Amino acid sequence: MALPDSAEKDKADVQEESLLWEKACEGDEAAREKLILMHRPMVFWLAKKFNVSPQQYPDLIQEGMVALIEAVDRYDPSRNIKFSTFAYYRVKGQMANFLQRVEAKAPMPIDETSVQIVSSDDFDNLEWSMSLMDELAKLPEREVEIIKALVLDNVKAADLAREKGFDVSHIYRLKRKAVAKLRLLLGLEDATKSP
Repeated sequence: MALPDSAEKDKADVQEESLLWEKACEGDEAAREKLILMHRPMVFWLAKKFNVSPQQYPDLIQEGMVALIEAVDRYDPSRNIKFSTFAYYRVKGQMANFLQRVEAKAPMPIDETSVQIVSSDDFDNLEWSMSLMDELAKLPEREVEIIKALVLDNVKAADLAREKGFDVSHIYRLKRKAVAKLRLLLGLEDATKSP
């Protein structure tokens, strides 16, 4: 039974990309350049997601391209991770970090060392983490700080309360409020149930 045209094209694209990776790993500069150009649309797609001013857009694209080139140079096909997955997090993270340096009001930066891709089984966890980071950026700044400190950085509530000059119970209220909002944003059931 013949495959539909789009399925045949997808299969051919995957085979072509595999061959390009083999050549690039052997030092073929033409294959490396073709891989960069093949994945360049992702940089533009991600840049549009940041909704920056027209003046910042070229710089954001440049940051994304640098991250894409670094991703091509560091990618290891033997790890059984799709390159688009590997590159997505690096490009998005570098763009967010750039905007934070420039504007100090960008979405939360993504530290590339915190995203360690081990196997293709980890994609769901990475996708979940990225969704969490995206939704976290939609919360008020104070709630983001509380969640980041208590949940992501494992800071003790008492230490955070002392640092912020708040009562510990206020820290816990902010955490509950933020977690409830995140559950709603992420489409989880029982969003009103306290953590």
